[in-house]
Amino acid sequence: MESYFTGLALGAGLIIAIGAQNAFVLSQGVRRRYHIIIPLLCSISDALLIAAGVLGVGEFLSSKPIYTIIGSAGGALFLTWFGIRSFRSFLSTEKLEEESDGPQTLKGAILFTLAVTWLNPHVYIDTVLLLGGISSGFAGSDKLYFGAGAATASMVWFFSLSLGGRLLSPLFKNPKAWKILDLAVALIMWFIAFTLFRDLLTMVG
Repeated sequence: MESYFTGLALGAGLIIAIGAQNAFVLSQGVRRRYHIIIPLLCSISDALLIAAGVLGVGEFLSSKPIYTIIGSAGGALFLTWFGIRSFRSFLSTEKLEEESDGPQTLKGAILFTLAVTWLNPHVYIDTVLLLGGISSGFAGSDKLYFGAGAATASMVWFFSLSLGGRLLSPLFKNPKAWKILDLAVALIMWFIAFTLFRDLLTMVG
């Protein structure tokens, strides 16, 4: 159980941070839009990535810089595009509760969630590389318990974020609150895209 709680604590420390994935989950939770499906997909994705890290995939990726370069470029482009969508929603004069930014259909919600998760290299760094590297300090079943703890932290956080956002939705009856949310999401997406582009230039330079 010590290994499990170590994974739980470290997983929580890495996941609970302002990032593209968290901003997306919160914004859709506030809008009460697929607020169960989205955190579920994020939790499953993180569990798979954590399992990959525990099983040693991180060591393989570290030895192949081309995968990091491709992932950074794709993630930066996607986050830039998503930031533009959110900023356009911020500038829109339409009725924000109905015309707010984000996926409108279940298919769109699934695709957006998978994209903001799997096209974000920071997710791989936190789950596959960092947690995978730390898990190497455990042996046998302890390593599995460590991974299970980290996956539990991810699931609890994403559902708390989404359902917590849903509880905040009454505060967004004021149109200005929607504009602030869309602007915040846009700025977060652009900031992370900028860091990815910067890191990409460093890698190829």
